Amino acid sequence: MGYVVYEDGGEIRFGTVLAESDSTLQVEAPHGKRSKIKSAGVLLRFTQPEPKVLMQEAEVLQKTIDVDLLWSACPPESEWHFSALAREYQGHEPSVLEQVAVLFRLQAAPIYFHRRQRGHFRMAAPETLKAALAGLERRRLQDQQKAEALEALAAGRCPDWLVHELPALLYRPDKNTLAYKTLEAASSALKRSPAQVLAQCGVIGGSRAWHEGRFEFEYFGPWSTDADFPAMEEQDWPCYEVSAFSIDDAFTTEIDDAFSIREVDAAHWEVGIHIAAPGLQFGPDSAMAEQARARLSTVYMPGRKISMLPERVIARCSLDEGQVRPTLSLLLRVHKETLAVVERRSLIQRVRIGANLRLHELEARWDEEALGLGGQEIPHLADLRILRALAERLAEARGARDRPTPQYHDYSFVVEGEHVDIQPRPRGAPLDELVAELMIEVNRHWAGQLVEAGWLGLFRVQGQGRTGMSVDPAPHMGLGLNHYAWCSSPLRRYPDLVNQWQLIRLFQQQDPAVTDRVRLREESLSFERAYEAYQDFQRQMERYWSLRWLEQEAVTTCRARLLREGAVRIEGLPLVVKIPGAAALDAGTDVQLAIRSIDLWAIELQGELLSMEPTVIP
Repeated sequence: MGYVVYEDGGEIRFGTVLAESDSTLQVEAPHGKRSKIKSAGVLLRFTQPEPKVLMQEAEVLQKTIDVDLLWSACPPESEWHFSALAREYQGHEPSVLEQVAVLFRLQAAPIYFHRRQRGHFRMAAPETLKAALAGLERRRLQDQQKAEALEALAAGRCPDWLVHELPALLYRPDKNTLAYKTLEAASSALKRSPAQVLAQCGVIGGSRAWHEGRFEFEYFGPWSTDADFPAMEEQDWPCYEVSAFSIDDAFTTEIDDAFSIREVDAAHWEVGIHIAAPGLQFGPDSAMAEQARARLSTVYMPGRKISMLPERVIARCSLDEGQVRPTLSLLLRVHKETLAVVERRSLIQRVRIGANLRLHELEARWDEEALGLGGQEIPHLADLRILRALAERLAEARGARDRPTPQYHDYSFVVEGEHVDIQPRPRGAPLDELVAELMIEVNRHWAGQLVEAGWLGLFRVQGQGRTGMSVDPAPHMGLGLNHYAWCSSPLRRYPDLVNQWQLIRLFQQQDPAVTDRVRLREESLSFERAYEAYQDFQRQMERYWSLRWLEQEAVTTCRARLLREGAVRIEGLPLVVKIPGAAALDAGTDVQLAIRSIDLWAIELQGELLSMEPTVIP
């Protein structure tokens, strides 16, 4: 009985010969499987020991072979049979066991020995071997580094070399890097997301920091320290003789607009709408303008904001209480009895800001029926009454008073540390409408001035159900206006800043500051994309803080109203979630929910219907 060593699919196999012809053999493997092989595939024939014993002994012996010495014994620049190399290495005619041991060693060291035709090999070139060995050492060190990092992450510690890869590792990882593979392995082992693993190690501050950090990484970089902000030469702008006041919410620090009222004569008031003027501080070709183009808008979210302009710019331009600031002003001469605007003047002037009024303080005292005292004195009460009446007259003049006002709620998020307070606030409150109408007036009038001059601007248009920016003036159907442009928030929005650069030149009877229509259209499209993304993020973080509030208040059940397709709006919060079983109910159904789980990383709530009763949506 004879035995053979043969190669099959690159693997070394052993078999007992059962039958043989001129070109084929029938063999039986040690585990009993029978195969038909070609005679040309046989590497070695032997009669003893048995294949199983030979395999075991050769495996042990091959581990004693010095692979470097074996490589040095190879004939350079030629192919050779393993039996010839075994003879060279052993220094004598090798036994079957010694030949098979060498064959095993050759197969196990592919970076040293390159396999050619069956049983034949070629030594790796010295430079090739050196590079391969260096690669092996790198992989060994990486495997060791990865193993140590996994152990540290499991213990709640993050190695410095992983920390140095942030935030790209979290938000835009290269999946081929050791850092990513290590963090993924830790995530799988600990059954947490990569962000949660790093939060557990204290590398990021938790789910809030992760959501905010991801947004900033995608849309914002740090302020450039190279963007110089030299003050433009101060001109002797006339100083307005009346002190102005602003009306904003408690958290507004970029105060763009303020108002003033003075009696001109027995029949007329002069109402001033004053807009902050960063466009007087830097022009469209400055480094600071480039930064504004990079951010395009201030981003708002509960608890913080990311400003379009650096704080040093805002500090110089914001209409803060007690300061005298240059402004672009629209002065309206208003008839006292009819509240008709009989004259409009636009100019650049300095204005003293007497007060920054805050909405929450005013509304707490505002008595809608009396338009005045709610038991306590309201600052600038007489002025507010006049502005409220004027706002109603302006709305009526553009047909807005005849349109039904949808009954919606806005929500005020007050975040202090990790605590959040959420309060609903009816949209369209009296003071909101007052400010909104005066802003519409200034934006409408200044848009008209740009159109009349034939100058470029970024106009806000609405038609056929779409609202957006355009370099070409067109009607805004929702407001009932032929022309409309954002001009009243130049500290917060880039289109307002562009329009302000134009208006400054127009008021000074100079050439326009912006003349490149193609570039302006590109900036318009960039703004729209960014503005939509910023608003989406604001809604996402309002959803996040709504879930945080439910956890904070330990809410386990709550009321909700079905919207459609299984979505429900939770009462008292700007939070819409999908609930199993709700799709079978009619819109307008009030339901009681059980909150089963909240995932702040995914910003998701899992709930269950408890009870329901049909209601009618007003």
